[in-house]
Amino acid sequence: MSAPADSNPSYAMLGVGDPAPWFAQASTSNPRYTFDTVAGRYVVMCFFGSAGSEAGAAALAAVERHRALFDDERVCLFGVSLDPADRSEGRVRESLPGIRHFWDFDRAVSRLYGAVPKEAEADGRVDIRPFWLILDPTLRVIARIPFARDGSDRETLFAELARLPPPERFAGFEVPPAILVLPNVFEPALCRDLIALYERRGGEESGFMREVDGKTTLIHDHAHKRRRDVTVEEPHLVGAIQARIHRRVASEIKKIYAFDATRMERYIVSCYAAEDGAHFRAHRDNTTRGTAHRRFAVSINLNAEFEGGEVSFPEYGRRSYKAPPGGAVIFPCALLHAVSRVTAGRRYAFLPFLYDDAAAKLREANAVFLSEGSAYRAETAPAA
Repeated sequence: MSAPADSNPSYAMLGVGDPAPWFAQASTSNPRYTFDTVAGRYVVMCFFGSAGSEAGAAALAAVERHRALFDDERVCLFGVSLDPADRSEGRVRESLPGIRHFWDFDRAVSRLYGAVPKEAEADGRVDIRPFWLILDPTLRVIARIPFARDGSDRETLFAELARLPPPERFAGFEVPPAILVLPNVFEPALCRDLIALYERRGGEESGFMREVDGKTTLIHDHAHKRRRDVTVEEPHLVGAIQARIHRRVASEIKKIYAFDATRMERYIVSCYAAEDGAHFRAHRDNTTRGTAHRRFAVSINLNAEFEGGEVSFPEYGRRSYKAPPGGAVIFPCALLHAVSRVTAGRRYAFLPFLYDDAAAKLREANAVFLSEGSAYRAETAPAA
């Protein structure tokens, strides 16, 4: 699988501290695995090329000898195969928890990371530079270890993994997520009114956005998300919400993040119910073209009588957050976050997104990429 010696190929090069490129690629567990969602643990990537090669087979054998390291809690591993025979002949298999492989037969991932030349085509002969890459829980490079003929790369890899601190202390201490917590955004009476609205109408199952064939499409998958929503349409409630978001949330976002939020998307009261096993697995809120305009997510709890249902930010440890009734957890939409399963009671929440006038132009431009039924109503809500 090597190119002629005079081809003078050029390679991408990732150094320590660089963010690992995000991508979606077929894997042993998913036809379209979204790599950025794996953040929150140390990640080892092994660009071995082919399990049929001597170097590739040796690398995979070393992984198997250290199988216990890869538990999906502290460390996980992704092998990257360029050889279709690895799949068709069963030479490479996932082993859960902790070990998965990408089928990078079009070389897209390997080009991004510098395992094959930038000019490498999706088929034909290609120069391969096999190496290991260790990423921290925010998916930034800790170490790049090229394969060595004498196998010393494998000793170096496992020595590096052994010295790493717990994932939540990857920087040497616990790093808090870049979030804002505000109590007293909604008064108790407004919280009660919004819960009563939900109980009166009953919610409908809500999904999540995913890019499908170039369109931002509403997907329903209870393994990923389970929640019911109702849209707030009553003018007096919409007005009350707008006033409080403007005075108590947009003003703090401007102070802390130097961002002037002028618009709001979604007037929904959401219910995470224990009887549904409601939850939302780790995700980001702006990763499709139809959602790229979103800048800040706001999560306002309306009640306290539930267990579970807490918001967490896996890139920054296992701590989770439960705002008091009327209180908000506010965070940039690019942060990976999850909502734990509600185990008792019901969690009611108001869950808008905020953005600005510049992002509104982006939203308008990207409207052509929304599939039918995937848009939420937007208003110039936080503006006076």
